[in-house]
Amino acid sequence: MTEAAEPPDWMQRLAKATEEIDATTFMRVPRAPEEGVRKAAVLMLFGESEQHGPDILLLRRSDTLGSHPGQVAFPGGAQDDTDDGPVGTALREAYEETGVLESGVRPLATLPELYVPVSGFVVTPVLAYWEQPSPVAPVDLAETAAVARVPVAHLADPANRFRVRHPAGYVGAAFSAPGMLVWGFTAGLINGLIALGGWEQPWDATDVRDLELALRATQ
Repeated sequence: MTEAAEPPDWMQRLAKATEEIDATTFMRVPRAPEEGVRKAAVLMLFGESEQHGPDILLLRRSDTLGSHPGQVAFPGGAQDDTDDGPVGTALREAYEETGVLESGVRPLATLPELYVPVSGFVVTPVLAYWEQPSPVAPVDLAETAAVARVPVAHLADPANRFRVRHPAGYVGAAFSAPGMLVWGFTAGLINGLIALGGWEQPWDATDVRDLELALRATQ
């Protein structure tokens, strides 16, 4: 059997940069309670194309879902008893939501757990490289409305970065992508990944927009 090629240098640097981080690299998160939390994982899957360079797989949740409807997210979800840890959860959920084939994905690192109070989950982000990309699309439109490989260069472009203010008062990072507004938990992860990967460019962090208006601008 032919030995798999090493991930590209930029991917190896990103994986290396995650080795000594803690949860605050991505966002300020409260400590999880000792009881009553559920475990989950998300797949932060990086690929590469000749035209656009490094990209990352994102999905937009269905507008009819009971939790986080219409939000942009990484593939992922709650851990099942049969999953092989967070990596198994992330790969299974990615396949169920977008059709990503596990055989083409190389997991490189599991990042610090992040507690998400609004959902009660403790989430483990799984960093992976897409060695053999497979076609992706919404598997079940009742769950996933759209799937996209978004170039890192687009997300890192200062013109596509700003902050949003939630009606509850929360202010956090946001990114404009074609037909998508990335905010909340996912934007916090992307914000950290861009910095760790060396893609950071100066951007206007004082540009704070009303969340509802920003969402309407993407429709």
